[in-house]
Amino acid sequence: MFSGIVEELGELKKVSKRGNVTLFEIQAKKMLEDVNIGESISVNGACLTMIRKESGVLSFEVMAETFNVTNLMTLKIKDKVNLERALKIGDRLSGHFVTGHIDSTGIIRRKNYINDNLCFEIAFPVEFMKYAVKKGSVALDGISLTVAEKRANTLQVFIIPHTLENTTLSFKAQSDKVNIEFDILLKHPQ
Repeated sequence: MFSGIVEELGELKKVSKRGNVTLFEIQAKKMLEDVNIGESISVNGACLTMIRKESGVLSFEVMAETFNVTNLMTLKIKDKVNLERALKIGDRLSGHFVTGHIDSTGIIRRKNYINDNLCFEIAFPVEFMKYAVKKGSVALDGISLTVAEKRANTLQVFIIPHTLENTTLSFKAQSDKVNIEFDILLKHPQ
């Protein structure tokens, strides 16, 4: 379980295949401080198990299902990724509950300023529309954000400068893919 508050930008150093498993090697600093092999780390919002850490590099095995339903397949060497360690019981929850189980990918349709505020418009499959709630939470590439508007099969989120400077959103352009996890509280009936 995560909060959607990105702790660090990692850099993809190596990708290799072993059968149906893809191995990702990501350079990091802060993540090395307090994680052990076997722990979950959010990588662009996808919950991955760390299998090795050495020389400033974290290694993850990614199953075919995760690889195929996330934007991890689009990453290239030297691309930045959002990293977050799993929550500890007793920690403050600054974002919202994020499981790391990606619902869908979305496409950035627009990245523009509205009243001097940066807005991303994200298109996503219509079957998830019921989970996009105005003023509700959504995680894009693991970043906890608030839905400002929703229309047809798009949602809008506004990005504060701090979030832009400290996440992969600063590198994103129109037509780029983002991982989407809708708020778990909206996905389960009461």
